[in-house]
Amino acid sequence: MTKKFLWLAALAAAALVAPAHAAAQRVGPVEDEPVAAATPNGAAKSEKKPDAAKPAEAGAAKAAEDKAGAKPVAPVSSDKKTSETASKGDANAGGAKPSSPAPTPLPNGGAAHAARGEKAASPAPAESAPPGQSNPPAAINTSAGTPPAPPKYEAPAPVKAEIPASANAAAAVAAAPAQTSIYRLGAGDILDVRMVGSTSREATLYTVLSNGTIDYPLAGEPTRVTGLTPEEIGARLSDALRRRGLFDRAQFQVSVREYVSHTALVSGLVDQPGQKVLRREAVPLYVVLAEAFPRPEAGRVVIISRATGQTKTLDLSDSNALNELVSHGDVINVQPRPREFFYIGGSVASAGQKDFTTGMTLTQAILASGGVARDAGAKVRVAVARQGADGRLVTAEYDLREIEAGRVPDPRIQPGDRIDVGRRR
Repeated sequence: MTKKFLWLAALAAAALVAPAHAAAQRVGPVEDEPVAAATPNGAAKSEKKPDAAKPAEAGAAKAAEDKAGAKPVAPVSSDKKTSETASKGDANAGGAKPSSPAPTPLPNGGAAHAARGEKAASPAPAESAPPGQSNPPAAINTSAGTPPAPPKYEAPAPVKAEIPASANAAAAVAAAPAQTSIYRLGAGDILDVRMVGSTSREATLYTVLSNGTIDYPLAGEPTRVTGLTPEEIGARLSDALRRRGLFDRAQFQVSVREYVSHTALVSGLVDQPGQKVLRREAVPLYVVLAEAFPRPEAGRVVIISRATGQTKTLDLSDSNALNELVSHGDVINVQPRPREFFYIGGSVASAGQKDFTTGMTLTQAILASGGVARDAGAKVRVAVARQGADGRLVTAEYDLREIEAGRVPDPRIQPGDRIDVGRRR
């Protein structure tokens, strides 16, 4: 009886110990615990493994409970804890919502590297400042990854200075050829037109017709030439031949054989009055007068401009006046010099109003008045009063003895001067 009881007790103890020993010995989770499996990315992948011994172990455990009156507690091994941790990580990698916040997106794919557990690219070193300057403080980036690149320097656009219209007009006038160096054709002029390289023996002289054209045969139709220079006429004829397909690059030599269209009318105190031909757009006055032969009594010229209608009076004794430009259609009237006078008094032989001559000096004026009187003394002072622009007289004194000795220059007088000889201090 005693042996039978001992045998039953041993059997019951074995039944209690067997489930716990089997759970500790077998590798893998109990019940429906997922098995952690390694994936290529290093994350744990869980999968369920069926347990064939599950029904037998459940039955043995239930029998042991009925006999002992208490439910056995299976020990949890370290393998089970590792499996549970790997299962949680695999669940997050497999699409389950993680408990931690999502990683902040980083530039250059930093978030993707962090998700795969790879090391993100290290940021590029910051550029050092030039010598003598401190480096600017780097921008603080709260998120992981490379900091943003500094803004690119852009040079300011150059400011365009606005040129006033008056400056442009002055530049255009400066670039235009001088009127004294060009000639623009008009009706009646005779041209000599020659094509370079041509062996034709046809006539080369063409008269500009009243309608402003010339009849050049190769051009096909009359060519308008009025208002053009000889060089511009050659270019126009070359274009006409190219349009007709005769010559691609024909060159012409055009010159004026006879000048007819530009004239100026000269009248007055000249030996040969009438129209004078101008061989340029404008010529100096002395060129026109040289063909008209002014008379000795001629003293001034009145020019009436055709372009502006204004009248200008010039003195022929003035060299600058002879350079005045005369244009086509101007009228030139040569007139005698009007009588001009100066007035002298004091210690002279013949005082009063005297005729003035251009270029007359003070000593000449005194001699023209009969010279200094004998009672004037050895030291004679002369006062010359001249009317200013405001109508007031301005007086200058001279020592006649100093002038005669050559120590001071002999001053020139002007029409209307008042001369007082023998004035004493």
